[in-house]
Amino acid sequence: MQYVKNSIFCLVFGLGLTGFCFSQAATQPAAIVNLTSSEPITVGQLRTEVERLERGTDRTLTVAERRQLLDVMINERLAMQAAACDRVTVSENEVNQQVQHLRASLAQQIGRQPTDLEFAQAILNETGLDVAAFREQLHRQMIVQKYLTETKGAQLQNIMPPSEDEIRNTYMLNRSQLVRPDTVRFSMIQVRFNDATSRPRARELADRLVWEIGTNPTRFDEAVLRGQGQNSDYQAGDAGYVPRNPQANQIFGTEFMDIAFNLRQGEVSRLIEGPDTFRIIKVTEIYEQKILELDDIYQLGINVTVREYIGNTMWQERQQAALAQATAELIAELRAAASVNIMENNLNW
Repeated sequence: MQYVKNSIFCLVFGLGLTGFCFSQAATQPAAIVNLTSSEPITVGQLRTEVERLERGTDRTLTVAERRQLLDVMINERLAMQAAACDRVTVSENEVNQQVQHLRASLAQQIGRQPTDLEFAQAILNETGLDVAAFREQLHRQMIVQKYLTETKGAQLQNIMPPSEDEIRNTYMLNRSQLVRPDTVRFSMIQVRFNDATSRPRARELADRLVWEIGTNPTRFDEAVLRGQGQNSDYQAGDAGYVPRNPQANQIFGTEFMDIAFNLRQGEVSRLIEGPDTFRIIKVTEIYEQKILELDDIYQLGINVTVREYIGNTMWQERQQAALAQATAELIAELRAAASVNIMENNLNW
């Protein structure tokens, strides 16, 4: 009996010791950076970032990749210390504005304002962070970006846009890939159903609309207007431009695509049944496949020509290159002025 008690005591003591050692290891430094003051990056902080990245990529990082991630954390700490020394700050209002901009982008994607829960889930999906942690990270990134802009502003501003000759040469090099496929624009009436139980009622409504409209484009347009009313049982409106390519075929289905691209302009389709929707469409515009010229619209529905698209893309590439160069120079300057001590042995776990 005494032996059993001793064994239990040893087991409990051993578990407690293990937990203590793990906690102690988490507080050990992975690196110590010192530009204006000594600041540790603990193993626990590094592990948190490693595990978050591993969850996002669904794989285990190598020791070399942990080392690269640690370098990123070191660079951020050095930049934050330098920014604090130069009194570069970002207000909560500035962070709020950036968060609102992100919410607006999400609203544009889903077609309505997201709820707080939906926004939090989107942030978690994209970054692996809850909203509070994301705001902290965003705050740090905005400070570093502002410090970079104030330090290397002239270098980032003096970026020449591409000339007409450069744009034309790039166009000629990529001309064979600048092809607009056969494309149609159409109005659409949709009657949705959720399951087998709601399908018969949806089919009844769809059949009634088909009977009312027939092949008459005017009656179709009238049904579209009714469908845009607040209490309508179906949805209707301009469905935009659909290219004839595998991606659109996967979204709409082969039957829908075959019908849409065999209609004449102004012609109304028969009823098209999908997995959860009954549809009636009317083709409003038809565009044949063509190699785009510089003055053609790059993407239908967006008022940007091929020339403008190429010019904007080239300028953005130059801005990114200048930003990368300025960032590398700033990091090199901070590293040269700072003391950085990395504990290599603490990177193996």
